[in-house]
Amino acid sequence: MKRKVLGVLLSVAMMATLLVGCGDSASAPAASTTDGAAATADTAAPADTAAPADTAASGGGKKVGVAMPTQSSERWINDGANMKAKLEELGYEVDLQYAEDDIQAQVSQVENMIASGANCLVIASIDSDALVNVEAQAKEAGIPIIAYDRLLKNTDAVSYYASFDNKGVGTAIAKYIEEKKDLPGAKAAGESYTIEFFMGSPDDNNAKMLYDGIIEVLQPYLDDGTLVCKSGRTSFDDTCILRWSRKRHSRTARTI
Repeated sequence: MKRKVLGVLLSVAMMATLLVGCGDSASAPAASTTDGAAATADTAAPADTAAPADTAASGGGKKVGVAMPTQSSERWINDGANMKAKLEELGYEVDLQYAEDDIQAQVSQVENMIASGANCLVIASIDSDALVNVEAQAKEAGIPIIAYDRLLKNTDAVSYYASFDNKGVGTAIAKYIEEKKDLPGAKAAGESYTIEFFMGSPDDNNAKMLYDGIIEVLQPYLDDGTLVCKSGRTSFDDTCILRWSRKRHSRTARTI
């Protein structure tokens, strides 16, 4: 939860910077999401420096469009609500929309945000490739975009990327399994545990990064038989779950 709060605060800080620094036009130089110019919550300034004292006075009359993917997950509900509350405290008008994992609905929502005069967009995408054209519209209109949590790919319209060390999260999950099951001790004693993997949505860049962190730690135990995957499904392609099916939630490695 701390990481999520940091991500929200970082996004709010970015929006304040973009809107205050760019005046009424709210335009900002776009940084490519592929050139290493992405900002992450792990490298951000401390949260208490995120919102300058005079930012609230600058918020009046400016609108922020926040496009979230779904309300089926509590984390997105909380992230959207927290972001809206923080921005409104600073004097901004907030248009918060949830697309319920409907790709075309999110495209339409972002288009409407642009048409209604949003000065900045925060987008947690469902499918980043589907947003390329609407992102180009935002850039043409001089509206800066913050990609929130999920990287917006194949575009130069993104000014900032607020996320987390997703591979590091995967590493932490795997290390927890390694420690709690004492996998080195199990290996030495010739014991084994069974494991099945349930990974994230294949259209989310973060899911693959998290998988990489998990498998980097656990692969040696799979190779030597300390961990046994009875289904044989250990690759990302075999274990990813489109749109995080409610039947099998993503980002979970379950030991048995």
